[in-house]
Amino acid sequence: MTSENVPIRPPASADEITNGWLTAALQGRHPGALVTGVEVVSRSQVTNSHARISVAYDSPSTAPSSMFVKVLPTDDRRDAVARTRMGPKEVRFYRELAPRLKLRVPEVHVAIEDSSDDTFVLLLEDLVDAGALVSDGTWGVGADGAATALEGLAEMHARFEDPKRRAAEAGWVVEPVWGSTYGSTMLQFGLDHHRDRLSDNFAAIAEAYINDGRRLFELWTTGPKTVIHGDTHIGNLFFEGDTVGFLDWGLIAVNTPMREVSYFLNMAMDIEERRTHEQALLRHYLAARSSYGASPMTFNDAWAAHRLQAAYCVVASCQIVTFPANISVGRTVFSDAFLNRAEAAISDLDALGALREATGR
Repeated sequence: MTSENVPIRPPASADEITNGWLTAALQGRHPGALVTGVEVVSRSQVTNSHARISVAYDSPSTAPSSMFVKVLPTDDRRDAVARTRMGPKEVRFYRELAPRLKLRVPEVHVAIEDSSDDTFVLLLEDLVDAGALVSDGTWGVGADGAATALEGLAEMHARFEDPKRRAAEAGWVVEPVWGSTYGSTMLQFGLDHHRDRLSDNFAAIAEAYINDGRRLFELWTTGPKTVIHGDTHIGNLFFEGDTVGFLDWGLIAVNTPMREVSYFLNMAMDIEERRTHEQALLRHYLAARSSYGASPMTFNDAWAAHRLQAAYCVVASCQIVTFPANISVGRTVFSDAFLNRAEAAISDLDALGALREATGR
């Protein structure tokens, strides 16, 4: 139930973070910190509830004066999001795996989950206060940043490729299972109501997934297995110069590493940078894998997997193609850019052709 042996429950919202609660929660990472004031300075509802808090202490402390807070949503989605267990998985990532990896991730100050009801709280480094940048979707990762990020992903992929080591260090990370009709339902809505806003290739892949999603799921999960972030699109990254950091580990899973690499190249990079450098970057990733002792993977096999995995960008866009009218301007900008990346990837890589070759249809 606790992190760092702190026997306290996660708060329901940032407003429930009191001086006493935070003082107790910080002792694991910042012994002796005594909180004298907590103020919520901003908040937003995304998948979960996010906030930034300002913190005062009775004396100078190693604990930060501002932190990013992540808890379950406070609206009517709370129970549904709790059932996904994304929050508890992210807590365990920061608590158990992040210290072992070279990837840049936010520093964690408090990470608590309660298995009795899947509530959780994360208090992380305030990246805004640190001067890091987060894309609005309209700009993406450049070639240099992508190369460094792929090296970090290669180190993680190599580390957890061995099943025995994976079981010992990350046994709670599991393979995805087929069963949800959520993506199919959203894609069908998009085809029924917004077909004119989607390319023919996008629509064809969507129809293939609606009609035979299990088969496509099997194709996208075939290959050597390791621990992957699972959702490396531009919205889950932050930038410090040429360093790319990784946020939102709630979809961490055991899957083929090419699912990760392809999705990162297609959905995180600037489109023109990806077009110009993706083959060189893929070779760079393969070389990094080898340097970390991962199993061999040829460029031809990796390229074929990259093309096939590009078709997944359609499913990843399932919420976006419903084109909801009640979202913010910022969310509209991000969604449009997300769909543009997906459309560019499936066109450039002939993802539909790769899918037909793999299925024989």
